[in-house]
Amino acid sequence: MTEFLQSLTRGLGTGSLYALLAVGFVIIYKSTLVISFAQPALMVAGAVTVTYLAVDFGLNFFLAVAIAVAATAALGLLVERAALRPMVGKPVFVIAIITLGVDIFIRVIVNRFIGLNVRQVGDPWGLNVIDAGGVVIQQRYIAMVVTTAVVVTALFAFFKYSRIGLAMRATAFDQETALAQGISVGTVFALSWAIAGGLAALAGTFLGTSAGIDQQTWLVALKALPAIILGGLDSIGGAVIGGLAVGVLESLVGTYQGQYAPWLGQNFAVVSPYVLMLLVLLVRPYGLFGTPEVERV
Repeated sequence: MTEFLQSLTRGLGTGSLYALLAVGFVIIYKSTLVISFAQPALMVAGAVTVTYLAVDFGLNFFLAVAIAVAATAALGLLVERAALRPMVGKPVFVIAIITLGVDIFIRVIVNRFIGLNVRQVGDPWGLNVIDAGGVVIQQRYIAMVVTTAVVVTALFAFFKYSRIGLAMRATAFDQETALAQGISVGTVFALSWAIAGGLAALAGTFLGTSAGIDQQTWLVALKALPAIILGGLDSIGGAVIGGLAVGVLESLVGTYQGQYAPWLGQNFAVVSPYVLMLLVLLVRPYGLFGTPEVERV
């Protein structure tokens, strides 16, 4: 039982990281109907910024994270304005390919700052643990879960009660109607990218608390894709649940698969989220919480 609880808490912590990334994907998709493949680059850019501010320049870690989140949000805003705004009206597939090019461009630049060594983010938790009745929990996992809960709650409140949040919801529902009501759809697009960039930076920072940041770190962001497919491309709540589910599944498979199903291979935990995604798609093509689309011809 102790092993199960430790694996569960580890999965919830990692799943919180995936959830932050998945929410960024969904916010951009809901407002622009485009899946942004630039999220991995934004994640790494934010994390690398923290490494320089907190480690090289000696700033307080939490202040460094706040600055990195703001800087990455500004980078997301710049990407939308410079690369995507001129493509309004073009096919969605074309815009998605452009986001892939943006991802590669940003990562090439960021990799020069990473270098060949692993960079640490300077977090205050390290390998410190808490013993809760025999269950050993790393402090960083607690920080991940708590931070994600606070951020997601704040986002839900923002979308429900703030004026710009309501405008973003209206734009996600129907862009033409939102324009007719005087809503600046361009502003909504830009803000969506800024929020997604900030969330990506936060996720990258938490990712760096485990093994640091290197040139292959961006691959972890791909785990958010099963999360958003699982939860539904247009559901923020589904993205959170999907991210947590992917993290818990990956952790439990990594803990027990070698014992109960060794024939699946040593690294099956890496692909288990994608297996879960395929199983869900067979039953619910729009995800567990996605909105089915009905087309009449």
